[in-house]
Amino acid sequence: MAKLTVSDLDLEGKKVLMRVDFNVPIKDGVIGDDNRIQAALPTINFVLDHGGKAVLFSHLGRIKKEDDKKDLSMRPVAERLSNLLNKPVIFVPVTEGAQLEEAIDKMDNGSVLLFENTRYEDVVNGEYVKRESGNDAKLGEYWASLGDEFVNDAFGTAHRSHASNAGIAEAMHKDGKPVAAGFLMEKEIQFLGEAVNSPKRPFVAILGGAKVSDKIGVIDNLLDKADKIIIGGGMTYTFYAAKGIKIGNSLVEEDKIDVAKSILEKGGDKIVLPSDNVVAESFSNDANHKVVEGDIDDGWMALDIGPKSVEEFEAVLKDAKTVVWNGPMGVFEMENFAKGTLEVGQFLGGLTEATTIVGGGDSTAAVKQLGVSDKLTHISTGGGASLEYLEGKTLPGIAAIDNK
Repeated sequence: MAKLTVSDLDLEGKKVLMRVDFNVPIKDGVIGDDNRIQAALPTINFVLDHGGKAVLFSHLGRIKKEDDKKDLSMRPVAERLSNLLNKPVIFVPVTEGAQLEEAIDKMDNGSVLLFENTRYEDVVNGEYVKRESGNDAKLGEYWASLGDEFVNDAFGTAHRSHASNAGIAEAMHKDGKPVAAGFLMEKEIQFLGEAVNSPKRPFVAILGGAKVSDKIGVIDNLLDKADKIIIGGGMTYTFYAAKGIKIGNSLVEEDKIDVAKSILEKGGDKIVLPSDNVVAESFSNDANHKVVEGDIDDGWMALDIGPKSVEEFEAVLKDAKTVVWNGPMGVFEMENFAKGTLEVGQFLGGLTEATTIVGGGDSTAAVKQLGVSDKLTHISTGGGASLEYLEGKTLPGIAAIDNK
């Protein structure tokens, strides 16, 4: 069922509470990557252009003690947002109380306010109480009381039941106030939802990363939905072990070998594993390395897929109409073992007839490094949220949004 979106709301003169995902890397007060801030701009600008008062809030990092707060203020984010919007952003350095209430009451139509890190509420009087991340009902009710409408545009936290998403939504529903998705959230629901529930075929999933345990739920859910599942990254070698292929010193989850066997039995020829690998004598970019096919000798560890595997993966992908990619093919952070990931990303950028969806930090970094991100259909902003959505789980942040 379609969700209510910000474009369905009457925004003129309304105090629009907006949960955004401004959980950006900050070091010494300097933002390293503002992509998440930029991703929220279309929804923010829509609210402002339609005469709404945008009251923004987000978490930033994890706060478990009072001392954590000093390096995790939203103030630098407010400054960057102001530059991106080319207009003043009112910053309120608290999460509740008279100062926040008065600032919101004084807002003009078309103005924007950002208040302090919602996770400041996880530590009160020096005690770790998790009011925000534990979805404290009173906190959700308080934040809901500050606005007329609630727009959730933070897909990155949609898998968490926090006071700033599920808590506010519940309180808004009690008061008969609307809860809608922002444009970013709408896009995530649309593309990931279609990929999982009604993909154009052939549908190919590419799953990488270090651990089978991180992707078991996704693989299990996609076995019945995808036409092919390409496996890469460190989790490959647990599957190798399940098939009786020698893995040398490669990464393996011994307690997941039986799970891998079960997946291989159920998936059959749907599962596509690398046939060759770049192996090294140690976990180092400078280590002696070579390409081997099949068994990996003792003393060597696989750190990337090999050139034959890249060709085989591309042969599977060339006719695909839907592709979902999450996770690197190798140790992407090391230049000598990044080639497999980069070549897969480059190939995806050329699939003009397919819906291509990329999620996960390293996969996203790869397509951006290659300059092909604008050639892809969608780059997901949610790490854990994307995975749980692909697993077929109900995400609290999405479930709390009103249906049309």
